[in-house]
Amino acid sequence: MKETKLKKEISGLTALTVVVGTVIGAGVFFKPTAVFGASGGAGLGMLAWLVGGVIAICGGLTVAEIGTLIPETGGMMVFLEKIFGKPLGFLVGWAQLVVYFPANIAALSIIFGTQAVNLLGLTQFWIVPVSITAIIIITIINGIGNKATGALQTTATFMKIIPLVVLIIAGLWLNKDPLTVTLFPLSQGSRSFASSFGASLVATLFAYDGWMNVSALSGEMKNPSRDLPRAIVGGLSIVIALYLMINMAYLNVMTAQELANTVTPAADVATLLFPGFGSKLVTVGILISVFGGINGYSMAAWRVPYALGLKNMLPKSQWLAKLHPKTNMPINGGLVLLVIIIGMILSGSFDQLTDLSVFVIWMFNTLTFVGVFVLRKRQPDTVRSYKVPLYPFVPLVAIVGGGFIVINTLFEQPLNATLGLVLTVLGLPLYYWHEKTKL
Repeated sequence: MKETKLKKEISGLTALTVVVGTVIGAGVFFKPTAVFGASGGAGLGMLAWLVGGVIAICGGLTVAEIGTLIPETGGMMVFLEKIFGKPLGFLVGWAQLVVYFPANIAALSIIFGTQAVNLLGLTQFWIVPVSITAIIIITIINGIGNKATGALQTTATFMKIIPLVVLIIAGLWLNKDPLTVTLFPLSQGSRSFASSFGASLVATLFAYDGWMNVSALSGEMKNPSRDLPRAIVGGLSIVIALYLMINMAYLNVMTAQELANTVTPAADVATLLFPGFGSKLVTVGILISVFGGINGYSMAAWRVPYALGLKNMLPKSQWLAKLHPKTNMPINGGLVLLVIIIGMILSGSFDQLTDLSVFVIWMFNTLTFVGVFVLRKRQPDTVRSYKVPLYPFVPLVAIVGGGFIVINTLFEQPLNATLGLVLTVLGLPLYYWHEKTKL
C-alpha cells in the first residue's frame, strides 16, 4: 500500500444519488409508526414531516456554502476543524467513527436482515448472520473503488424510487375507497402540543438523515462548487416531495392510529392496496432501498478514518491514511469501521441505534450551521462561487431547528443522550494523549 490522494472522479449525478440514495433508506418505510404514534393524529404528523424537511433543506443550503469554501475530503470534520479548531474537528470525526456512522449502518443492516428473513421465510436466528453478510458485501464493494460504489448507488437509487412511486400512485389516485384524512385539529392525543410535535419531529430526522454525508466526498468531486449545492438541494427536494406524498398515500389507506400501531406501515398499506402480492413487492423495494442506504453511508464513512489518519489525529494514523495501490481506496479505515459495525449489530436494536446517531450528529450539525456566520465574518472578501440564499434567515432556521432537536432529546430521552455524550467526550482524552506522545 502507499499513501496518495483520492481521485476526483465523483460526478454531480453520483453526488445527487448519494443524497437521495442515503436519505431514502429504512426511515420512509418504518418511521411513520413513530411519527404518527407521537403526534396522535394525521395533521401534526404531516406537519412534522414537512418541518423536518424544511430544517434539512435549510441545513443543506447552509452547509453547501461551507463545502464550496472548504472542498476537502472529510466533510463536517474538516469544516469544524477549519472553523473552530483542531480539537473540535477531531471530536466530530471521532463521534462519526465510533457512533454516528457505525450506528446508522448497523441499524440499516439489521433492518435489511429482518426484511430478508421475512421475505425468505427464515427463522429470526438468521437476522444477525444476514445483517453481517450484507455489511461485509458492502465493504467489499467499497474496497473495489469509487466507480463500483457509484454504479451501485446510482442503480439502487433509481430502483428504490419505483416501489415508492407505485405506492404513491396507488394510494393517492388509484385507491377506490380512500379514507377521509382529517388534518385539523393538528394534535389529537393526550400529550401537549410541544411534546407531541417535538417527538414527531425527532422521529422524522432519521428518515431525513444522510444529506450531510455527500459533503464528505467534496474533495473527490470533479466540480464541487457547482455540483455540491445542486446535489444537496436537488436531492433533498426530491426526498421531501416523495415523503409528503407517500405519507398522504399511507393516510388514504390506513388511519394515523392504525399506522402508529404497526411496525410495518408500508407493507401493511401495500397489502391492502395489492392483496396477495403487495407485501412481497414492498419488501423487495425495502431491501433495495436499505441496501443502497448502507452503501451511501459507507461511502461517506470510509473517508472519516482516512481523514483522521492524514491529519495524524489517531494512533496508527499512517496505517489509516494508506490507500490500496490497485483500488486507491482507504481499505484500512473501512476494516476498522466493519469491526465496530459488527459489534453494534450484535449488541444493538434498530430504534436505539437510530436515536443515538440522530442526537450525536445533530449536536455537530448545529455547530456547522453556526460556522457559516463565522466564515462570513472571518473571510468577508473571499470570492464565493455559491452563497446561502436569504442569508441570514436560512442558516438561522437550521440553527434553531438543530438546537430544538438536541434539547428535546436531552429532555425526552436522557439515557440515550447521556450515552451519546459519553461516547463522544471519551475521544478527548485519546486526542490529547496522542498529541502529547507524537511530539
